[in-house]
Amino acid sequence: MANVFPDKILEGRKLPSLFPPKNLPTFSDVVGGVRFLSGLPRLLRYRVTSEEAHAALKDRFEHRQANFLALAKEAIYGFRESPYLKLLQLAGCEFGDLEALVQNEGVEGSLYHLYRKGVYLTVAEAKGRQPVVRGSAKFEVIPGALAKPGVATALVGESSGSRGSRTPVPIDLGLEKVRSTEMLLDFEARTGLDWVRAIWAVPGAVSLRRVISYTLCGAQPDRWFSVVNASDAGIHSRYVWSIRALRLGGLLAGVHLPRPIHVPLRDPLPIAHWTSQILRSGRTPQLYTYPSCAVRLCQAARDASISLRGAQFIIGGEPTTASRLAVIERAGATAQVQYGSVETGTLGRGCMFRRAPDDLHLMHDKFAVIQPLNVPAPDLPSQALLITSIFLPLAQLILFNVSLGDQAEVTHRSCACPLEKLGWTTHIHTIRSFEKLTAGGMTFYHADLIRVLEEVLPQKFGGGPTDYQLLEIETANSEPSVRLFVHPRLGPMDPAQVRQTFLDAIGAGSGVERVMMLVWRDAGLPIVEREAPRVTGGGKILHVHLDRPNRLSVDNAD
Repeated sequence: MANVFPDKILEGRKLPSLFPPKNLPTFSDVVGGVRFLSGLPRLLRYRVTSEEAHAALKDRFEHRQANFLALAKEAIYGFRESPYLKLLQLAGCEFGDLEALVQNEGVEGSLYHLYRKGVYLTVAEAKGRQPVVRGSAKFEVIPGALAKPGVATALVGESSGSRGSRTPVPIDLGLEKVRSTEMLLDFEARTGLDWVRAIWAVPGAVSLRRVISYTLCGAQPDRWFSVVNASDAGIHSRYVWSIRALRLGGLLAGVHLPRPIHVPLRDPLPIAHWTSQILRSGRTPQLYTYPSCAVRLCQAARDASISLRGAQFIIGGEPTTASRLAVIERAGATAQVQYGSVETGTLGRGCMFRRAPDDLHLMHDKFAVIQPLNVPAPDLPSQALLITSIFLPLAQLILFNVSLGDQAEVTHRSCACPLEKLGWTTHIHTIRSFEKLTAGGMTFYHADLIRVLEEVLPQKFGGGPTDYQLLEIETANSEPSVRLFVHPRLGPMDPAQVRQTFLDAIGAGSGVERVMMLVWRDAGLPIVEREAPRVTGGGKILHVHLDRPNRLSVDNAD
């Protein structure tokens, strides 16, 4: 990333504007930055060991119920501002009742029992978009109410907000020692301790934390690529300063951390060349990025006749579908899927013997997951994931039956994967947002649209899983407007035929889908345009992109 961490002596380049207009740092930014830098050198000198990592994981499994109760006692029952305390009181559940419930029903059984009594938060409730209503009781979740009590944070991340407003998430750098233990166990399981690592993501808390965790594992990244330029006008100055602080902290600790290099999604060839160079040296490159970025990289490498055979990817932050995974595997690379968020950190790590493109092991030493199943609630489908924090030292936010807007299949099976042998025996797969696209009075689930965009249209008109995209536009007069973008590189095609194929696919059958399709058809939706799919501020190509006026921010999903 040119000029993100310039060396004035070596490069002789002009420093970027430190405080872009309207992006001046606040007092809390300054305090957080000082705290971040002051603790970095000592942190970056630390190295986690295999013995420590195995012992810590074993301890979390052996004391799982006790850890859950300790978290509830300190961070919920001991914190009168907690929205969960209000819900538990409405359900008539005091701490002694919770202890007895866990003793008899286990953690997940207790959580499901409490869910049926109204102890849960939807994504809209948790983010303060709508009040919590349980019977005659009504209250709102105030900002900061889900934060871990008593923790001085050095950074503030943001949830991705891909389909809604962004939510600030406090980040405790003290977690990185513990987080690095699970990362080391994952490296060992894949026999990848000596792989050469790189990151291609966005500036911000998630990338910074990954650089730190890699370093604590003794696997500091060789390259740090960024899909956006942190010093661009309009991006808050904290992104530039946090990168500089991290590298300065590394220098004080005697650790050389790479300078971010700006590589936009439209031209990923510098990363392809780096990957090829590592492969030719006889070593294995491992790149952390988003699925859409990995697809574009593999396509660009193929077009440039650059071999990626033997490369490793860690992909997350977007749905990993069969179509996207196929592009990566045709390039000869192997992809490991991760699932998580800024609110949680990593929730699951990819199974090495997967049965679905995104089959992964839930890290249930630090999280519990239940689903509504046959007890529906407003805005929660039966397969919604309700997430609960188990281990207080690893909690970024305190979560207690909270939906983050995703649904998935949850299974228990033996896979003989090394991650299963570590104790992570719960599998989740087919993870999709259950939020919806609504326009013209009709509503479609994202999962239904993904199939059409990634399978139906490419099969008939060519291209791949990142060449088609729906754009939902918020117009000034509130009239519905949905565009279907088709990448110009696919060559000539009849827009009317593309539109009809799309409508036929989403309206298959004679039921409600057919009715919704007819409404969209009569409304002239979607409008087919030959444009490249939009890329979010975080470098992702979403299947459904919401165009919000006057919005410029950086996406930081895990």
